[in-house]
Formats: sequence, structure tokens, C-alpha cells
Amino acid sequence: MTTMSTARIPPVSSPSIALKPKAFSSTGKLPWVYAKPGWLKKDLMGLNLRRSEFRSAKLTCSPLTVSAIASASELVKESIDTKSDLLVTREEGLVLYEDMVLGRSFEDMCAQMYYRGKMFGFVHLYNGQEAVSTGFIKMLEAHDSVCSTYRDHVHALSKGVSARAVMSELFGKTTGCCRGQGGSMHMFSKEHGMLGGFAFIGEGIPVALGAAFSSKYKQEVLKDEKANGVTVAFFGDGTCNNGQFFECLNMAALWKLPIIFVVENNLWAIGMSHLRATSVPDIWEKGPAFGMPGVHVDGMDVLKVREVAKEAVARARRGDGPTLVECETYRFRGHSLADPDELRDPAEKAHYAARDPIVSLKKYLIENNLATETDLKSIEKKIDEIIEEAVEFADASPLPERGQLLENVFADPKGFGIGPDGRYRCEDPGFTAGTAQV
Repeated sequence: MTTMSTARIPPVSSPSIALKPKAFSSTGKLPWVYAKPGWLKKDLMGLNLRRSEFRSAKLTCSPLTVSAIASASELVKESIDTKSDLLVTREEGLVLYEDMVLGRSFEDMCAQMYYRGKMFGFVHLYNGQEAVSTGFIKMLEAHDSVCSTYRDHVHALSKGVSARAVMSELFGKTTGCCRGQGGSMHMFSKEHGMLGGFAFIGEGIPVALGAAFSSKYKQEVLKDEKANGVTVAFFGDGTCNNGQFFECLNMAALWKLPIIFVVENNLWAIGMSHLRATSVPDIWEKGPAFGMPGVHVDGMDVLKVREVAKEAVARARRGDGPTLVECETYRFRGHSLADPDELRDPAEKAHYAARDPIVSLKKYLIENNLATETDLKSIEKKIDEIIEEAVEFADASPLPERGQLLENVFADPKGFGIGPDGRYRCEDPGFTAGTAQV
């Protein structure tokens, strides 16, 4: 198995500095060197899975190139040497395991319900990527915020939204977290700091930036010492070629906003390989270009993700600014439940299936005497019961009334759509007269 790479996030005293090139390389290109005192390693990306699978996409790099990166094994070793013999306590490990099993089981049930006709529209499942959601969101506090994508069910669950509320939303019922008006791609919960899933790629990044700006403004301008919230923006590799990604990196670094940009690089943007669509496939390298740390981590290992998340969150909370984290992960299903998943190489899918993040964590907990098979089976049984109850609850919940159609559309609820008698016009039988044939 090849070794993934991750980076050590620099302290505030070691800002990212892009030095001017000293000389031309043998390739005729200017070799930029990113200087981070005490944080440098003369190594490209290590033998990570993506680089080893470039096949025909050969990249040439100057020998003068220096990457601000350290291997995952070094980061983990440092944690062991300086803290304890283990990366997590028993309690922490069980919390991680329960959250990951909840996400996987929930998504498996979604597939069943979708094919039974209980859900409509596009449904994008998160199977295989659980280590990213759990690794980051379980390091957040209740008042922190999360922005997601159309693959948002598990992010909502990790942030504390109940399985009942998420399943009901998928069923289009009034008991859903958006009263049935959001559906699969638009999970939102103000109470839990879940700022929404977004159907179009990149939509959530500016929203996350605004939430981070709000935290900084309240703290520095309004002098609210409790306003130390951190925002995490999740998005995929396909988003990283869009304009708002770069605009938001620039603004976040310029204002040192408390935000973490988490790229869930599952190597495929629907049916387009990341390697074919991106001139510089190493997304983490775009961080130093804007003056923030860029980190690459094995997104199939929740403990490695958690170590990076711990530092990134602490860095943002103490006012040291944003971090860009690229988590190399893989989805075990097609892009959506409507995708037959015929474009990806079966050998590639088998390779990542063998690195299932839940199986890896289970093995770690048992081998380090943090949990027994009985402990973990008890958690799995508990999750099965939660999922079954969520389906029963969602199925029995009522559909929205027609009058709800125009709610939450306009700022003034008594504006368009309200008749002189104060009732919603859509409740008038004549409102939709003649539209049945359209």
C-alpha cells in the first residue's frame, strides 16, 4: 500500500512567504519556493495514490522545487511522541466509530428508499468518504458552522441534525429539517450550524466565507468575545476549477478569516477524472499561492484527518487565519443513485474499497484495546435501530400543505401570493385552474 501525504500546519509565527525565484530551472520555468521556517521538507507529494496513478499524465518538476509538506507518518509519530501512545482515547474512538457507522448505514437505507419510490430527484450518497466528515466535524463546537454540497446528508448528521429530520426531509415531509422544501441537496439547520447543502458546485463557499466574516466582525468590531466560531466549507475536486473558489481563498487570506476549506477529492467530478480536468492536480498547492497553508491528507483514514482538523480548527479559532486541506478520498457508489457508475476502472474501485475507512478504524480500535467486537456490534445495533425508526417516522409524517408553497420565498410574507383576505392565493381552487394540461 502506498503512503499518503499530509502537511504540518505552521504556527502563526511562520507565515507562508512566496520567495522570488532565484534562477531558471533546466525546464526553463521559474521554480517558486514556499518558505515556512521549520516546516519544510524537500519532497514532492510522496508516493500518494493519486500521483502513482497518473499513468500518461507525467508531470515534470524542477529540482529546486520545495514543498511545504510532511509525511502522514511523521505527523502521526510526532503526535504519539508528544502526547500519548494513542491517537484517540476509548471514548473518542467510539464517538468516531458511531458517527461513521451512522453515516454509512443512513446512506445505505437512502438507496433502498430511493429505489422504493420514497425519494425523488437526485440523491447523492457519501459512502466511502465518512472519514472526512467525521474527522473534521467532530472537532467542531456546537456554535461552529458547516457548509456542504449536494452530497450533504452525512455532514448534517455529523453536525447533530437527527436522522429523523434528515430522513423526513428526503421524504419531502413537514417534519424534515427544511419542512420538506429542501430535499436531498439542501439540508439546513440554523440550530445546528448547518448552513445548507448546495446543488451547484461552489455555491456554498461564499456562504461559508460570509459566516466566517460574521464571526470575525462580531469579535473584532462588536467586541463579542464569545464570537469565536469557526466555519468549515466542504466541496469537491471539481469545484476547485471554479472562480469563486479562488476569490474566496483570496478574501479569506486577506482578512485572516476563521475558515477551513476542505476539498473532498474523490478523484472524479461526476464522470470526469480529476487528472484530466485539472492542469495542476495537487489542489493543496493552491493554498500557499494565497498565503495560507496547503495540506494534503489521506481522506480514507479518520485518525489522520482528525489530526489535521485539530490543528486547522485551533489555528482558525486563535485568529491565525484560513487553511486549505485536500482530503484524498473515494466514493463507493456512482455520482448519484441515477448513475450506473460504468466509467470508473473496476480495479480502481476495488483498490479503494480495500481501504474502507470504517474497517480501518475498527481494526485500530480493536488492535489497540480501545474497544471489543462486542462494543462495536452494540454500536452497530444501536444505529440500525435509529435508522429503522427514522424511516418509520418519515413515512408516517404528513406532507406539506399547499399553503406552504409560497412561504420562505419572499422577505414580506404578506406580499406576493397573499390575497386581500389574508389567505394564500395558492389555496384558492382557481389558482391552478387550467394548468393541469401544461
